[in-house]
Amino acid sequence: MVAIVDGGSTKCDWVILDDFKKVFMKTETIGFNPNNIAAELIVPEIEKNINLSAVKNSITRVFFYGSGCGIPENCITIERELSKFFTKAEVVAKEDLMAAAYAAYTGKPAIVCILGTGSNSCYFDGTHLKIKLPSLGFLIGDEGSGSAIGKQLVRRFFMQKLPEDLHLQFEETYHLTIEEALKNMYHTSRPNAYLANFNKFVVERKEHPYFQKMVFEEMKNFFEYQVLPYEESQEAEINFIGSIAYYYEETLRSAAAELHLNVGKIVQKPIESLVDYHIKYIL
Repeated sequence: MVAIVDGGSTKCDWVILDDFKKVFMKTETIGFNPNNIAAELIVPEIEKNINLSAVKNSITRVFFYGSGCGIPENCITIERELSKFFTKAEVVAKEDLMAAAYAAYTGKPAIVCILGTGSNSCYFDGTHLKIKLPSLGFLIGDEGSGSAIGKQLVRRFFMQKLPEDLHLQFEETYHLTIEEALKNMYHTSRPNAYLANFNKFVVERKEHPYFQKMVFEEMKNFFEYQVLPYEESQEAEINFIGSIAYYYEETLRSAAAELHLNVGKIVQKPIESLVDYHIKYIL
């Protein structure tokens, strides 16, 4: 059996293929971004999944594509920890941009972007991946991402910048204290996922003029920092992977149009396309 994993910062989508390359099982775990979770927590989290525990001794290959795996040391960490659980498997960890490139490929070169809990970009010509810009993480990077939008929302709430109607609705929804917010942002293992969870509030009110402007500005930030530096940006199609791109598609396309950029394909969850790519080209 083969495991193919799309590993975000918030959650991982797992697909297990049987010996005939047919889908045997689909499941989820929390995200395993090595920048945000202690290595020793990875195996205990996988063990909580009874479906993976049931088949772990039958898995012979694991393909893991994950947030934070653009750093070689983080790939080594993931491979080491997953090997402790899948003891009979060959484990290969690669960066999530590779999975995004595979999943969003339409047969022609394109800039491929991730807009989920975090954000990232690359240029993929069908064979080679070109990464011009580093991923700086949620503290000083991840423009346009779920964590960036969540950070904006929480900051504006506490600094009393939200319109009265949104301020009251946020207060009634979360009953959030500054003590609780600071604890979750500075003293938990996955602060980026914590901030990204506030996107539910924005998505449910994304037609509100205040949020339209806030999200539009964040999307422009993304393009300016993570797309425009590519010399191919004015000619190439720009394809997106991730829930944030999916939920804010209209605003994303509007921000791109203002910068004369061409947004093409938007895929909410890349796992299905990623599995298809492996069946056709890798396995």
